[in-house]
Amino acid sequence: MRLNIDGLLVYFPFDYIYPEQYLYMTELKKSLDAKGHCALEMPSGTGKTVSLLSLITAYMRCHPLDVTKLIYCSRTVPELEKVVEELKVVMKYYEKETNEKPNILGLALSSRKNMCINQEVLSHRTGKVIDSKCLALTASYVRKQHKYNEKIPICEFYEEFDAHGRSTPMEPGVYNLDDLKDYGRKRKRCPYFFTRYMIQQANVIIYSYYYLLDPKIAAIVSNELNKNSVVVFDEAHNIDNVCIESMSVTINRQILDRCSNSIEKLKRHVEKIREIDENKLKEEYHKLVEGLKDARIAKETDVILSNPVVPTEILEEAVPGNIRNAEHFLAFMKRFVEFLKTRLRIQHVVSESPPSFLKDCSQKVCIERKPLRFCSERLQSLMRTLELTDIDDFSSLNLISNFATLVSTYAKGFIIIIEPFDDRTSTYTNPVMHFNCMDASIAIKPVFDRFQTVVITSGTLSPLEMYPRILDFHPVIMATFSMTLARPCILPILSYGITGIFWWISAGLSLTELWVFLPVILTWKRLLLHGMKRELLTVYKRTNFYSLKLRMQPRPAWLCLITRRPVKMDGVLSYFL
Repeated sequence: MRLNIDGLLVYFPFDYIYPEQYLYMTELKKSLDAKGHCALEMPSGTGKTVSLLSLITAYMRCHPLDVTKLIYCSRTVPELEKVVEELKVVMKYYEKETNEKPNILGLALSSRKNMCINQEVLSHRTGKVIDSKCLALTASYVRKQHKYNEKIPICEFYEEFDAHGRSTPMEPGVYNLDDLKDYGRKRKRCPYFFTRYMIQQANVIIYSYYYLLDPKIAAIVSNELNKNSVVVFDEAHNIDNVCIESMSVTINRQILDRCSNSIEKLKRHVEKIREIDENKLKEEYHKLVEGLKDARIAKETDVILSNPVVPTEILEEAVPGNIRNAEHFLAFMKRFVEFLKTRLRIQHVVSESPPSFLKDCSQKVCIERKPLRFCSERLQSLMRTLELTDIDDFSSLNLISNFATLVSTYAKGFIIIIEPFDDRTSTYTNPVMHFNCMDASIAIKPVFDRFQTVVITSGTLSPLEMYPRILDFHPVIMATFSMTLARPCILPILSYGITGIFWWISAGLSLTELWVFLPVILTWKRLLLHGMKRELLTVYKRTNFYSLKLRMQPRPAWLCLITRRPVKMDGVLSYFL
């Protein structure tokens, strides 16, 4: 279907469009024309994704200089894959209508765990270990050592990408995670690093919220994206929680104990490298005197974890003298960790602001605010100098250095809460320190400032007026659209399943639990025969269960009401039989 949306030709890949979809695209185009942000609410199941993709890709084709890239952010990998499939449908319809393949490159990006094709690395299950093993095979200093000693393992897929991947452009098309992995296997190239490199040339990028909202990740992956881009946060009803979590830190005794072990391990590495090649430590010292801007420049494979602080003026300053020397920095971190251990020796809940925490730190262990701000970058510089690859062993120390940088950078919008009991172990003392971000706008502010249009959309942005306040942005468009129903919906009331056990529910129902009630519905022969006879209902035989599919034109509708008490169902379904 070809649509005229306020003068813009939009190829919509279906024969029927809901009224709310048309209104949704109209308001979205107004926001793109105004080059401003918007908040749009439309109920789930009304086709938000295909509406967004159809209109924005059409706008990119019509105004290639105004909008150069679409950055589509989703929450989970299944949602990411769903968006990619919707984009494929839109592009196929373009090709069908125009008789030419669209010159659009769409890529999905996820973590190494979901994109790696090296079986040696994939044998490890957890994401942190996979990242660590990847670094051990791809770091520049590891590859340099391999030239002199071929017994040192490297990643053949990254080597092929480094040799030919940057000079070979990718054909236009839409690629999901499996497509990219197949592409990598076929050409013997690392799909993760190849995709990270190609997102600069891609027209549509689909990845997780955290690639933009978490500054530790955004500084590595998304720092070079063009300003003339449209950012879409889909299913954004909990975007404030994502912003808060990305800037919050939780510390307990176990983490601090691992930090102490990591510091001792780093001390041994420093002593060893001082005996072998002291010039490395001297070179690092001189770089830190000049400033961190040049010291932090590393190859893409050497980046362990970026600075969690957005301000760049820190990188222009020289590192304070008391943490330039490697031994002095480790002694500084040990003193800070011991201070945190003393703060966890409490019997009651303590709540304080970051300035109060820093004042206590200065009085008790003589640690000032300025060197704490450099802890994260200083640790990364030291680990690169020592050429460490087992970064998983230092994850706790990374966490503490990030906490030190955050608590010394932000005086407002954060709070420190120390509790004597953990939520999971309330029977015995297990103190926990929470450094909580209380202002969601801190994490998302760089996104609003950088990109010309940011779309906040979901099925439940209620109350809509609240989101601009908590995220601190000024939308040019705010709109809510209701669902149009062309016919009554089927509403079966389920009170208990085939087990005979009543269903007591407080909130929500998972898909797995829903199958318990499915045989109850299937026992209604009249409903089953009536629906199948009119081709409204189809039953699929699965391995362990039956799957129900309702097809009601023009809109599919299947609503389940789970009751707290047993209900007689004869009268409820008689209306539909």
